[in-house]
Amino acid sequence: MKIAAAAYPLDWFDRFEDFEAKLSTWVAEAAGRGADLLVFPEYGSMELASLGGRAIAADLEAALHEVARHGPAVAAAHLRLAARHGVHILGASAPVFEGERPVNRATLYGPQGVVGHQDKLIMTRFERETWFVAPGREPRVFDTPLGRIGVVICYDSEFPLLARAMVERGAEILLAPSCTDSLAGFNRVRVGAMARALENQCVVVQAPTVGPCDFCPAVDENVGRAAIYGPPDLGFPESGILAETDLNIAGWAMAELDPRAVARVRREGHVLNHLHWPEQHARLAQAFPGP
Repeated sequence: MKIAAAAYPLDWFDRFEDFEAKLSTWVAEAAGRGADLLVFPEYGSMELASLGGRAIAADLEAALHEVARHGPAVAAAHLRLAARHGVHILGASAPVFEGERPVNRATLYGPQGVVGHQDKLIMTRFERETWFVAPGREPRVFDTPLGRIGVVICYDSEFPLLARAMVERGAEILLAPSCTDSLAGFNRVRVGAMARALENQCVVVQAPTVGPCDFCPAVDENVGRAAIYGPPDLGFPESGILAETDLNIAGWAMAELDPRAVARVRREGHVLNHLHWPEQHARLAQAFPGP
């Protein structure tokens, strides 16, 4: 199969149809190059705040509600494209209100419909102290014809136990949509994603927002490069990087992956991090016995 990770810029739209045209172009390009799984970034949906006008987009709270109200139309657009091109798409994450405060939700679409969604589990300081975005409840794993997929949204990728919970439920591919406003922030997610690929001997796909956004202060600066990582071991590049874009350049990072590659490296790799994970607990119990 072929995986495509978007380095995605945020644009101004006067009409919803303009957003749909942009999305259609991006999906058609990746699908036309053979992609089976397309990954869009965290908070890429915030460009839809522009549909409310400058004042709405510039207001942190109003922007959340403006984006959320377009949720059904966004879902319908993704479903049409997934069916048309026969692909799976992780849509850009978006605020979704199911209570007083929104969650940050990424939805996985397939040719036959919605596969499922993952809400971000651990909030950054901005999300919890300024934006008041609520955390999700549980990590999920999705069965697809491409394999078992988990989603670790941005900051979540920096916490190994979240990814491990997905891997222990069978995840072979972890999708890490991200939105970071500095090189340091991008590198934190990058290092986390590469570490999760190493310790779980799996594929991790990082898809960031890139470039400036002058109308929505929540996502005004965006730094990153799209990349697809694997463990630096049997069947994967020695760097662990299967593909990546240039820093802050919009476009797709694309890589072909043998669906059997993860099982093979977990079984025959020069190291067996995935298999040996429980030994950490055993060694710690020996070193620090007690309740």
